[in-house]
Amino acid sequence: MESSEQQITVVLADDHNVIRAGLRAMLEAEDDLRVIGEAADAPGAQKLVRDRRPDVLVLDLQMPGAEPAVDVPALRAEVPATAIVVLTMQADPRRARDLLRAGACGYVLKQAAERQLTEAIRTGARGGTYIDPELGGQVAQLGADPLESLDEREVELLRLLALGHTNREIGEKLYLSVRAVEVNRAKLLEKLGLESRPQLVRFAIANGVIDTGRADGSP
Repeated sequence: MESSEQQITVVLADDHNVIRAGLRAMLEAEDDLRVIGEAADAPGAQKLVRDRRPDVLVLDLQMPGAEPAVDVPALRAEVPATAIVVLTMQADPRRARDLLRAGACGYVLKQAAERQLTEAIRTGARGGTYIDPELGGQVAQLGADPLESLDEREVELLRLLALGHTNREIGEKLYLSVRAVEVNRAKLLEKLGLESRPQLVRFAIANGVIDTGRADGSP
C-alpha cells in the first residue's frame, strides 16, 4: 500500500487551519499518501468519512462538538474500513488505552507528529495499531480496566450508589427489592475489593463512571 499506484487516502480533522495546512503539506510530500478532505469540527469529520470513505481519518480530540469516546466507536461501526488515528496534545496513557479499545488504531502526540504521523497512518491502513512510544510503556503498565469485570447492570448499580441514592431508590430504578439491592451491593464491593461508600465514590470518579460534579449525591 506504500506505492504511488495505490495511495492511502486520508481525511484530516482539526479545528486549527494552520495545523491542518501543515499536516496536509507533510502528508502530501509522501508519494503514498493523499489527503482527500479536511474538517474543522466533529460533525464535518463524520460527514466526510461517511461520504468519502478514506482509508484513514486523522482525528483531533479537542475539536468543537467532539465526543471521542462516542465518536470513535460510532464511526468504526458505520465505516469499518476507515482506520482512525488520534492526534492530540494529551499525553494521557489512560485516554490512549481507552480510545484504542474504543476502536482507534493510533494515538500520536501533536508534538511528535512530524516523526510519527506518517508511520501511524501507514500502520493503521495495514490494519495495525500504533501508539506514541513514550506512552506505550505507560499504557502497558495500566493493566486491565477494572470495569471490564462488571456487566452493564453492575456498572449502573455502581453509578447509583456513588451518586448517593438509597437502596429503595436504586430498587425502584433497577426493578429490584431492597434486599436484592443490599445483596448486589455487597457482591459489588467484594468484586471490586472495596469496603466503604467513600472508597466506592473514589473508584467511580477515577474510572469515569461519575464526574466530580456529580459526586455529592445529586441525581
